[in-house]
Amino acid sequence: QIDSSDALLHRDEYDQVKGSHRCDTYRLQADEEGRLPFPDGTFDLVLSSQAMHWINDLPGLFKEVKRVLKPDGCFMFSMIGGTTLPELRVSMVLAEMEREGGVGAHVGPFVELSDVGSLLQSAGFSLPTIDVDTVRISYPNALVLMEHLQRMGEGNASLRRREHTGKDVFLAAACIYDEMFPLETDEPGAEKDVEASAQVIFAIGWTPHVSQQKPLERGSATHRMTEVGVT
Repeated sequence: QIDSSDALLHRDEYDQVKGSHRCDTYRLQADEEGRLPFPDGTFDLVLSSQAMHWINDLPGLFKEVKRVLKPDGCFMFSMIGGTTLPELRVSMVLAEMEREGGVGAHVGPFVELSDVGSLLQSAGFSLPTIDVDTVRISYPNALVLMEHLQRMGEGNASLRRREHTGKDVFLAAACIYDEMFPLETDEPGAEKDVEASAQVIFAIGWTPHVSQQKPLERGSATHRMTEVGVT
């Protein structure tokens, strides 16, 4: 397990997890932005779960992951996608336009789904497989959502973010959020919660190997598409 944050790396070191004795974890503090501290072809499998949205140089990281994988090694990861928290983005934009006449970035930049395949192929991975899911979570109101994001350490860390945002903007954004994005429910008498959605991208890439399936050479087909019957 590797992370640049020592506190995060050892956060759950002493938590008792069922079955953990069968697969111990070695924790290594290192910079994910640079060269990974492993020789070429070290691992059969590299996993990453909901952490790569903090990486600035994703193409560099993907190339490093390929380097430390053995031939026919697997890179499997999940990460936050570009359509995460659209409700909060819209609410903040409308509130700032109303109160200040301009907008600033309040949600960190995320990778678009269409870019993940290109990142894998550009790094030299073969047989990329990508899937996506949208997770919807209910909150009592928008202010509770903002507080949860702050406590999770998932605030906007962009260097070009605004240094200060007034309370009136946050209050206006919360009111807009509550009005525009209520949680739809058929339960009578249910509380008026709001909905927050997160896009999760899942992907797998393999380091090349002679045993992997490959497309036939161009022009080697023996049948035309017009000869294929559809019933």
